[in-house]
Amino acid sequence: MTALFRITPSLWDKIHHFASFRRREELPVRLAHRVKELDELPHSLSDMPSIKKVKNWYAQSFEELITFPPINLPPDVRRALNGTASDGLLPEPTPNPSLAQMVEDYANNPHLHASYHHTTHPPTKSGNGFNKLKLRVPMERRYFSPPSSLSLPPQVQDYNARFTKTLEQIKTRHDPTVTTVAQGVLEWKRSCNAPNIGLDVQAWLDRFYMSRIGIRFLIGQHIALNSQGSHPDYVGIICTNANVHDIVQESIENARFVCEEHYAMFRGPPVQLICPPHLEFAYVPGHLSHIVFELLKNSLRAVVERFGVDCENYPPIKVVVVEGTEDITIKISDEGGGIPRSAIPLIWTYMYTTMEGQGVAEDFNASDFKAPMAGFGYGLPLSRLYARYFGGDLRLIAMDGFGTDVYIHLNRLSSSREPLP
Repeated sequence: MTALFRITPSLWDKIHHFASFRRREELPVRLAHRVKELDELPHSLSDMPSIKKVKNWYAQSFEELITFPPINLPPDVRRALNGTASDGLLPEPTPNPSLAQMVEDYANNPHLHASYHHTTHPPTKSGNGFNKLKLRVPMERRYFSPPSSLSLPPQVQDYNARFTKTLEQIKTRHDPTVTTVAQGVLEWKRSCNAPNIGLDVQAWLDRFYMSRIGIRFLIGQHIALNSQGSHPDYVGIICTNANVHDIVQESIENARFVCEEHYAMFRGPPVQLICPPHLEFAYVPGHLSHIVFELLKNSLRAVVERFGVDCENYPPIKVVVVEGTEDITIKISDEGGGIPRSAIPLIWTYMYTTMEGQGVAEDFNASDFKAPMAGFGYGLPLSRLYARYFGGDLRLIAMDGFGTDVYIHLNRLSSSREPLP
């Protein structure tokens, strides 16, 4: 069905209209920006068959959203759902309880506190102020549930169910986007005999994949809120008490399984986890699992290839998790021989890999979390984007001839804005 999809002139007009909006919070606007960008890529990259396929996916999803039948509501229900503070429907703003510890940490740290003297101001009714400190947390919009006394008519539930189903179809359609774009870049490299991608293509891939993370987060959050049962530790796909030890331990087991299966080994290199068993914070478990899984695969492969498949006593890979004032930091250390200093700038570029004979199959059809991207050159740069999406980062320090240390910084303050491209 998607292969027969064509972007009509009228649809192009709507895409350009939505793409002209500067604010990009709404899903159709984000999709329109991606369609427009995919159509205007440099170096004739837009002409590659796989890139055209992805562009049509985004255009089709955009069309399905903007043509979704609107709901007809009684005037009183519509007024309640669109109510403002003056209507008496919005509760008084309540400070985020998780920010109390943040303010205390900053107040007790002279170095950080000094940089915030100029931001102090009296508390505001909008909720931007907390303990007379203006936080970095933006409150441009405040979402709320309708009063408990409001009885929603059946068409609201029906509308929400149909819209959620449409989002599920869109999410499934875009599952293979990462690998399809990778295939498109490979097609472009072969067509122009380019050994590596340029900085402009690298920057576009960063923007595109960061936007994709945000789009899938919005869609996944809506689907989870409307299709999953209530859970005390979850708000949609966000776990308010994500246990870092359990998530990392599961990633270790999955990465070792992939390593042992790939090399046909009975027992792969050991991985030691040093982490407080009850360290918890609000995060998306799938994002953290993806980051740690990709990095551990790199470490396991490096150790196996340095010491050989028949080695009986591999040096352990160490995973150390520490909670700081601002970040939760995860360090993954291996003795896999390290990386030459001349190759350090290349490890963050897409399509760069040290594995030979790897590529993207034409019929490859898997999502980020299902596809072991080993050998495609996407593991490190994509993992860094996932870390940066919530205000964290990913850093690497290599000792050529010995091993590599990778640091995952996770922002535990919930104080960063979405890095919209």
